Amino acid sequence: MKILTAGLFALALMAGISQANAQEIEIKFGHVGEPGSLMADVSQEFAKRANEQLEGEAKVTVYGSSQLGGDSELLKKLKLGTVDLALPSTVMSSVAPQFALFEMPYLIADRDHMKRVRDEVVRPMLYPVAESRGYHIIGVWENGFRQITNNVRPINKPADLQGIKLRVPKGVWRVEMFKSYGANPSPMALSEVFVALQTGAMDGQENPLVQTYASRLQEVQQYLSLSGHVYTPAYVTAGMSWNRLPEHVREVLKQTAEEMESYALEQGAKLDEETLQKMRDAGLEINEVDRQAFIDASKPVYDKFIKDVDGGQEMLDKVREL
Repeated sequence: MKILTAGLFALALMAGISQANAQEIEIKFGHVGEPGSLMADVSQEFAKRANEQLEGEAKVTVYGSSQLGGDSELLKKLKLGTVDLALPSTVMSSVAPQFALFEMPYLIADRDHMKRVRDEVVRPMLYPVAESRGYHIIGVWENGFRQITNNVRPINKPADLQGIKLRVPKGVWRVEMFKSYGANPSPMALSEVFVALQTGAMDGQENPLVQTYASRLQEVQQYLSLSGHVYTPAYVTAGMSWNRLPEHVREVLKQTAEEMESYALEQGAKLDEETLQKMRDAGLEINEVDRQAFIDASKPVYDKFIKDVDGGQEMLDKVREL
């Protein structure tokens, strides 16, 4: 009888554990950042903080390095509900043209400016646009200020980009911008860039310093030109599966994503400084560009944005006012 009772108790315990495990929801969070990148850092900290509050109820699992696909593929998987969260950046301009606001060169002055733009432009103006396309943004983190690397020559003025084969992220606006500067830009997934630079299929690329370094691109590049031509946010984005999550899980994820916004900006500034020194140590030839020459050459991109994007002038005016 004792043996039977003990056996029944063990079965009940196992059933209870199995039921508890079945109830813990896995939240798949995909991004393209390599280990050591700002995206990887902030995503892991987000998962840690969220999971502490969700223990036994849900668990965020982060898949970096494009394990679940590049940015475009991740957006599709959000729509299908096979990925729960992603961290798109530039690619959001392919979701809705209004996101091309952050394709405008030299628009964001610094991170303090970006905080105000986040709260007074991104949340009230861009969140609803994303929602109308089936994407639910729960936080605005950072990809960062973008800099140019290449193997041909130092870039001082736009004319120095003439003929350079430059990898850019997917989205039409970065292509437009670098074409207007004289480069030969080609959209390409980040996971393919190292080999393209190594083989000479591409001469250069542009990315935030931390993303460049984490992707080891300094190993196959000779020149780093500090252009800071564009600041790109990274959007913590949910899709089809969002409304299927329990309300408490959604609240924790949203609250934690917003909590991480300040952390992302602070880490971005810290890592920029540290990474620039690492680039010097790696032997890259580093120069500052003539910013005014780039600003003067950027007028056609602004003109196109104002002409093509509904509410474009209003958003630009608001950002400048801030």
